[in-house]
Amino acid sequence: MGRPRTNDETVKERLVERATEMLATHPQESVTVRAVAMAADASTAAVYSLFGGKDGLIAAVRDRAVAGLFQALTAAPTSEDPLADLYALATAYRRWGREHRHLYAVLFGGVQSFEPSGAVGTRDPVQPLIAAIDRAVTASVLDGEATSIAVSVWVTLHGLVTLELTGALDASTAQAAFPSTIHATLRGWTTPAVFRSLRHDEAAP
Repeated sequence: MGRPRTNDETVKERLVERATEMLATHPQESVTVRAVAMAADASTAAVYSLFGGKDGLIAAVRDRAVAGLFQALTAAPTSEDPLADLYALATAYRRWGREHRHLYAVLFGGVQSFEPSGAVGTRDPVQPLIAAIDRAVTASVLDGEATSIAVSVWVTLHGLVTLELTGALDASTAQAAFPSTIHATLRGWTTPAVFRSLRHDEAAP
């Protein structure tokens, strides 16, 4: 008789990692408790003991993705330049996506439609972006409603990162496209005075 398996933090970590990988690369219906347990070299009982079942395991994966992205964005550097701060957030978002491809795919859509339930609470990754945009609007650098600006920036950013992660953009193209596209999106929301100043700086020799 083999040694009984211990449902400890090590097993919990393996289950979350294997579930993350499977949710990012397989249709969700194929990610069963048994399949994840086998991939993690754990028992199905461990999934129920540690997470309460499949829904709890999926929630743990989603929570890890949300917390990881939120942490990455809140750690982005800040300065006296609102546009530089927004670009730093975009860079942090891209870096996190590249370093955590499976978590990114689970959070924003992998090979299946992933629709986790429940609010993300105070760790909502959009909060740092909204806060930076609010500062830029208050400083008369950006002109518009914060949510509308945030959606515009996120759509652009998400499109760039997703195309890069799926290989639709090769490394050199992605590297070149990122700064020019993000700067162009931000520039489009600037106030007329800031827009003219940016254009003047770009035209200067």
